Parts: sequence; C-alpha cells; structure tokens
Amino acid sequence: MTVFPQTDIYCITDHSHSKGRDNLFVVKKMLENGIKILQYREKFKSIKEKYLECLEIRKLTKKYNCCFIVNDHVDLAILCDADGVHLGQDDLPLKEVRKLIGNNKIIGISTHNPSQAIEAQKSGADYIGVGPIFKTSTKVDVCEPVGLTYLDFVVKNIKIPFVAIGGIKEDNLLSVIKRGANCVCLVTEITEAENIDEKIMNLKRICNCSV
Repeated sequence: MTVFPQTDIYCITDHSHSKGRDNLFVVKKMLENGIKILQYREKFKSIKEKYLECLEIRKLTKKYNCCFIVNDHVDLAILCDADGVHLGQDDLPLKEVRKLIGNNKIIGISTHNPSQAIEAQKSGADYIGVGPIFKTSTKVDVCEPVGLTYLDFVVKNIKIPFVAIGGIKEDNLLSVIKRGANCVCLVTEITEAENIDEKIMNLKRICNCSV
C-alpha cells in the first residue's frame, strides 16, 4: 500500500510560473535535490498534453523513488499509475474516488477550515492540504488566506498527515515550521527560482533546523 511519505517539502508543478522552463526540466531539478513528494497541477494545458507529461513524470518519479500525486484528474492518476490524487472541495467526493482508485492509492484533500479538516479525516483522506496560510496568486480561484490560526487547529486536532500551503516563501517558512508544520508546500518559490538547486537546499535547511 502506498503511504504518504514523511518528508519536509511537497512540490507542485506550474508551467505558467516556471520562467518559460518546461515541467520536465523543473521536475528533474526537484527530484535531483531530494524531493520525495510531487504533485502534477496544470490548469492551462489540454488533457492530452497533461496525459503525456504525466507519463514522463511518472517515469522520473519512479526512478527517484518519489511519491507522485495528480491534481484533480482521477482519470490521469489511474492511466499513469500515479501514487495518488489530490482533490479540491468542489471535486468528486472522496468515497467515490476511492471506488475508482482503490485502497492502495493516496487521496489528499484541500481544506480551508476546521470543519473541512474534520470531514476529510472522517471520510478517509490520507492527508490534507491546509491553507492558504498566506495570500497567494498561484491559483486564480483561491480563497482568502486562512492564516496560522487554522494551522494551529490542525496541529492540535487532526491525526492524519497534513501539508501547509499557500503563499509560503523562504522568508516566512520558519514561522510555519515553528507552528508545527512538518511538511510544507512552496510552489512559485521553487518553480520561479533562478537556481532551483540552491533554492531547495536553502528551504531544506530551514525545514530541518532546530526550533
């Protein structure tokens, strides 16, 4: 059975915020620098383009022993044999997705408040996204920042793994770590970095520092 990895940084692809570099280039950089969980999230490509990229990224993630999650598209996750799928609040219900992908795959759910977190845990989610912690422009349909208070609730009350996400940058990462987030997601901070190797090294140093 695939399980959510114990790791520090959760990466997400975003071709529109990668300084013109293609996803495979960015993904290779992530994997070469020890990233152990990666989500494919693309909003502006055709389904065929997404499918072909997922196949290539699946090959790479297997080579580097990295957990591969597909955002939204359950069909793509199945077709490329991803390790799991990530759902939003307006996507298919978790119990129905579980019927499609089985019990050996990971299902994550984005949550923005305590009731959603509790429901996700009760419904059998393998992990939840917690955010957006800070204001973010990565997604056009994102809700207002939930702040660190919601993160505090999750740390104290939710037993399944969680990922803090939304507007997290190198300069505010430590504040999130100090509140109890063991796994954090930074999107454009990594995909837009001039030097992805150096950026990930700096972020990992912060994640692993003593607090």
